[in-house]
Amino acid sequence: MKLSIDDSWKTILQLEFEKPYFQSLVEFVKQEYLTHSCYPKGGDIFNAFNHCTFNDVKVVIIGQDPYHGVGQANGLCFSVNEGVVHPPSLVNIFKELGEDLKVPYPKSGNLMPWADQGVFLLNATLTVRAHQAGSHQGKGWEQFTDAVISKISEHRKGVVFLLWGGFAKKKIKLIDRRKHHILQTGHPSPLSANRGYWFGNRHFSSTNSLLQQVGEKAIDWKIP
Repeated sequence: MKLSIDDSWKTILQLEFEKPYFQSLVEFVKQEYLTHSCYPKGGDIFNAFNHCTFNDVKVVIIGQDPYHGVGQANGLCFSVNEGVVHPPSLVNIFKELGEDLKVPYPKSGNLMPWADQGVFLLNATLTVRAHQAGSHQGKGWEQFTDAVISKISEHRKGVVFLLWGGFAKKKIKLIDRRKHHILQTGHPSPLSANRGYWFGNRHFSSTNSLLQQVGEKAIDWKIP
């Protein structure tokens, strides 16, 4: 696994890369990609970092695992490659976005335009074996991504953290609430959304209000 990650992140995470757990993780991922079909493709593993530099982070959305179906995952949480059918959680994200900001439902499920504006779309686990959800959990990715969240909390100010669902909410302990904004709601999956825990959260408009209060440019949430 080539560590193709933006220099801004390399600088802030250098000590993490040198720790024994990360070296073991790299070896594990290399072997998995050599012996199994895994997602996202190797060059996309750090897409969240490469499309949103450390100093550009304005919003953090935390997912759990990459999609494990063929051609879906592109290295950004909840996002899929161009032309891929939108998974149910993404459908509900776009429905809430439409209700909140009155934007049309997008054709593409690729969230790269969000990342390029400073929305850091981080999965807790950055890789997965094809058709085996959670197969790369417990191998070191969570320790790494927890460190990433902690570094953002420590070195940045005024970031809006969107914690969707129980798993993401557990990350609240890593965030300094005196320096940052935290918005919490249910997970956008049908199981949660159909029970009334997702729709109506208005996180997109609320995020923009919080950003504008500190003089930051609002996110254009529309997907072209």
